[in-house]
Amino acid sequence: MSGRRDELLRIAAETFGWAQLTDEQLAAMEQVVGGHDVLAVLPTGAGKSAIYQVPALLLDGPTLVVSPLIALQNDQIEGLRESRAPEAVAVNSAQGAAEREHAWEALRRGSAEYLFLSPEQLASDEVLDAVAELGVSLFVVDEAHCVSAWGHDFRPDYLRLAPVIERLGHPRVIALTATAALLVRADIVARLGLRDHREVLAGFDRPNLRLGVDALPTDDDRHQAVLTRTRALTADPATRPGLVYVTSRKDAEGYAGELAAEGVRVAAYHAGMKAADRERVHEEFLRGGLDVVVATSAFGMGIDKADLRFVLHAAAPESLDTYYQQIGRAGRDGEPAEITLYHRPRDLGRQKFLTAAKAPEQALAEVAGTLAERDAPLKPAELGQEVGVSAAQRTRALNLLEQTGSVGVTADGRLEYRDSTVDPDQAVEQGIEAAEAHQRLIKSRIEMMRGYAETTGCRRRFLLGYFGEQLAQPCGNCDTCTAGTAGAPPSDGGAFPVNSAVEHGEWGRGVVMSADDGTVTVVFDDHGYKTLLTPAVREHHLLTAVTEPDAGDTPAGIG
Repeated sequence: MSGRRDELLRIAAETFGWAQLTDEQLAAMEQVVGGHDVLAVLPTGAGKSAIYQVPALLLDGPTLVVSPLIALQNDQIEGLRESRAPEAVAVNSAQGAAEREHAWEALRRGSAEYLFLSPEQLASDEVLDAVAELGVSLFVVDEAHCVSAWGHDFRPDYLRLAPVIERLGHPRVIALTATAALLVRADIVARLGLRDHREVLAGFDRPNLRLGVDALPTDDDRHQAVLTRTRALTADPATRPGLVYVTSRKDAEGYAGELAAEGVRVAAYHAGMKAADRERVHEEFLRGGLDVVVATSAFGMGIDKADLRFVLHAAAPESLDTYYQQIGRAGRDGEPAEITLYHRPRDLGRQKFLTAAKAPEQALAEVAGTLAERDAPLKPAELGQEVGVSAAQRTRALNLLEQTGSVGVTADGRLEYRDSTVDPDQAVEQGIEAAEAHQRLIKSRIEMMRGYAETTGCRRRFLLGYFGEQLAQPCGNCDTCTAGTAGAPPSDGGAFPVNSAVEHGEWGRGVVMSADDGTVTVVFDDHGYKTLLTPAVREHHLLTAVTEPDAGDTPAGIG
């Protein structure tokens, strides 16, 4: 192992100019070179790209990097060009025919090592055929939380990556993400079909971020509080630049307009803007031309600015996964940064309403019935021509049927009815049950967001507990600690330590995420997050410890 580590360190230094690597980077690289698939969860700015860039030079064959945004692809390619690494190329819709042909030719002759593609492009038979001829040795999924329906930025095109991986002969796979709670990690492993995989998890704690919540009685009070605090922070060079997250395009434009009228260097950012306008805001912010961007969640992946001094939320997002990802953009230079959520309980009631969509019963019936009647698999476009539902409903139905195992995707991307022991009516029922389970999980995450916003205990302890990380002491750098309500350090949870498996009579199997003398929070497979009073758990024997299977059956966690 030491020889392998020495070789990785040599390549990192000589090719990329990195004098040292973190323990997490090295652990992940060693597992890749050792032949394992790897899921690596490291915070933004922690050098996730290095995890594939270095091992790629020890494997025979090019490295395919699936990245969701052209801007992200360009950033990584530019970084590789500044090193001594072999050529990196992309193939995307922004290129001309000559540029795309150059990329394929460089890969075929072996002068290019890294190929960047979007998941949508891998749905093309022509692109997939060209990739299959290259002998890919390493398959990298960037922003891997996009593959999980429980993740905060789910993208259906990511679901098609598992059959692509198999079509390429299942080269070693690296899944990279900045944040992934237990449910999301398990979903990534299952959806990508990772084999004999290892997980490398960095700690979730960011002690330089001061966490706070400001509870306001009315929308007008909150509106004024956000404006007042943003003006104060942007007036001082020591506390700018920053981000203000809002939930609607209207709010993004409204807040930005009011701040601009008072002389703040500000811009709005949302999905309704033209691509060129979004890119302009992005670039101006990165080069220091703006003090604040007021944005919806569309301002997310690809924001790599280490000196953000504040992130304010004008309303609570739908989950702590989203919240952690967004606040994690602040203070990546290690210096202090302010994190404040402006909270009204009714916000989360609205989130529940928005996530209360019923299962697409008609779409499930049409998709399952059509595929079951066919002797041969159908292309997605062919299925679309035969069923009378919208593309969105068809996609959702397919996702649910794939999740239950009734429908699968062949190596060449076609859809087939997989389980002949289950008739279409049963498949529909299973799809409805899966949809209802999904809704329960989403609503439980909303309640965990409420718990964070309304806790009187240490706010950082609550946030870390959501990700299965126990904080030994109150953090001292959140509003509840300052107010003196954070309380004493937690116990070890007694019979139910963090990350242990448990069983509940009604909710089934789950994993303990956090525990103290007052409460136990468990994430259940089919019911999501539940917080139980510890005395009630003990008195009524609500939870039973579950003995895990042989360690050889369970992927190792590292770091």
